[in-house]
Amino acid sequence: MPGRTLPTIPTAEVRAHNNEKSCYVTIGTKVYDVTDFLEGHPGGPEFILEYAGKDVEAILKDEVSHFHSDSAYEILEESLVGFVATDLIMDGATKSSKPADIIPLPPSAAGTAELKSMTENGKALYAATGMSSAEDLSRETDPTIDYKQHKFLDLSKPLLMQVFFGGFSKDFYLEQVHRPRHYKGGDSAPLFGNFLEPLSKTPWWIVPTLWWPCVTVGTVIAAQGLGSTPALVGYWIFGLCFWTIIEYILHRCLFHLDDHLPDNRFAITLHFLLHGIHHYLPMDKYRLVMPPTLFVVLAAPFWKFAHTVIFWNWYAATAAYCGGIFGYTCYDMTHYFLHHQKLPAYYQQLKKYHLAHHFADYQNGFGVTSRFWDWVFGTELDMAPPKVIKST
Repeated sequence: MPGRTLPTIPTAEVRAHNNEKSCYVTIGTKVYDVTDFLEGHPGGPEFILEYAGKDVEAILKDEVSHFHSDSAYEILEESLVGFVATDLIMDGATKSSKPADIIPLPPSAAGTAELKSMTENGKALYAATGMSSAEDLSRETDPTIDYKQHKFLDLSKPLLMQVFFGGFSKDFYLEQVHRPRHYKGGDSAPLFGNFLEPLSKTPWWIVPTLWWPCVTVGTVIAAQGLGSTPALVGYWIFGLCFWTIIEYILHRCLFHLDDHLPDNRFAITLHFLLHGIHHYLPMDKYRLVMPPTLFVVLAAPFWKFAHTVIFWNWYAATAAYCGGIFGYTCYDMTHYFLHHQKLPAYYQQLKKYHLAHHFADYQNGFGVTSRFWDWVFGTELDMAPPKVIKST
């Protein structure tokens, strides 16, 4: 493939391409994508799938099993997509000043905020995401090239049904959904592709417009029942502060339920709807805040929770709940501004911190409005320049 530098591909990534939808094989250090050749194989696809994700050098030379002519090797060379990331190759990549690509590691190897190789202009890539900086989040993705290379989702077609019917394993899905893409022109990629499409898009201003009047009404009702301004303010601020821990828990334990995600299409599709699409397309400005329908589903249990915890006074629980809902609206708007606005100094640092969660290490940095709970629970992102390490 003249004129193109082929990527170095970690062994774990090669092994992940082990089915009829995406089939890699190796010969020595060379990696071949033979997916399109499966149906055309004279012995049938099952003979190749038996070695999917594995080395086929020995079986190709085994004349008793099946003789392979020179043309078989020529076909393989046309399917060359990269080289296994051995220590020797990785040493050469890190010492070379020439451009090189790298395919991101699967989730089991990600989350370390360490680097595996070098990319164009001498910039190093994060193993977890295949990106080097926040600027890469806005680099336009070519849908055709991306789909051909990764065999995941075609950005030019509705995404949800592709996820549901894609037959992806959990490991492959998580590896790909945490490798950010950017849809052309900053627009929204199609999710449903039908009349439901508008329900999946929410401009940021919908959040305060819809929920602040509700918060105001609830606060007035609580004030009338409590009859004490200090009590109202105390419960309301308690709810606002309590929201910060809810924000952290939801982000870490629900939206990033990666390790405990069931390996089936229903769980994977739900994960994609809740948060996967945001990591897949992090700069989609219409899918950065929670749609009102989803918010109602999540907020209803917290109404019951507030009145269960503060069981002695219905109005006090309502005041705390209103403070919490106001905290949520601040979170959602902050989230939008961190992705799409130039901010004052403090928030600029918070922006760098949150975007690092997307392009560097999605397994840490769950705080959006602050880093406090990341510090408490030991998931704070290391914002120092990461080191380049060798592949193992």
